[in-house]
Amino acid sequence: MMIYIDDDTASPLLAKLLRNAGHDVQVPSDIGMTGSEDPEHLTRTIQDGRVFLTKNPDDFLTLHRLLLAAQGKHLGILVVHQENNPARDLTPKGIVNAIRKLEAAGAPIANEYVVLNHWR
Repeated sequence: MMIYIDDDTASPLLAKLLRNAGHDVQVPSDIGMTGSEDPEHLTRTIQDGRVFLTKNPDDFLTLHRLLLAAQGKHLGILVVHQENNPARDLTPKGIVNAIRKLEAAGAPIANEYVVLNHWR
């Protein structure tokens, strides 16, 4: 899977674990987009043909709904809910595992807003 990791989610460890799992990973600093607005990140992700990964569920749910209402398309928005609870929050390894389970299940991703916490 080709994945773009949002500013709020990007970490060297997560990028490394995803790459080790066989994913093509891009982070904002790779393409000069660090600190860009959310719509700019999502636009670039769509242009580059990547799935979007974020820990900013509310803003990207709004953008997802806007795209669908405008009959637009994206390759998928994967979100991680953080509750500051170690028992429920996904670690970088947990995120990679959830993506693996999502792919193994053959669940649709394109044009979907997928909460990875449900795939732990």
